Amino acid sequence: MTKNEHFWKTKSLNQMTKAEWESLCDGCGKCCLHKLEDIDTGEISISNVSCSFLDETSCRCKDYNNRQENVADCIQLDLKNLKTLQWLPSTCAYRLIDEGKSLYDWHHLISGSSETIHEKGMSVRDYAVNESKLKNVEEYILEWFNQNGTLF
Repeated sequence: MTKNEHFWKTKSLNQMTKAEWESLCDGCGKCCLHKLEDIDTGEISISNVSCSFLDETSCRCKDYNNRQENVADCIQLDLKNLKTLQWLPSTCAYRLIDEGKSLYDWHHLISGSSETIHEKGMSVRDYAVNESKLKNVEEYILEWFNQNGTLF
């Protein structure tokens, strides 16, 4: 075992290198789903409609390096907005590390395979509908539950 093999156990998010930070992403694709906010209540609903740049098989961005130029409202997760994004999944590695919790066994840094998340049903693979294929996002609002039975 190398010194940095389990960096997420020994480093805080603000101590991680850019490569370490980027490697935390589990590839669930949930960040790439359209969210709708009720203007009166502030409640956020999550659809299964994905950004047109989401690869529905890998659940990764087709043009990650240029995502902010391609999609004006694409959010780049960072230490500042991590705590304010109400829709961030409870299973998100960034959220888990920030809260002092362990990564799930299906996370690729634990399992050694980027397919485990899909095999465990924790990604949007087989659920996401690309926005280019439809007209009305409101018709695709879902209630997402994680493996613990809690929403998203």
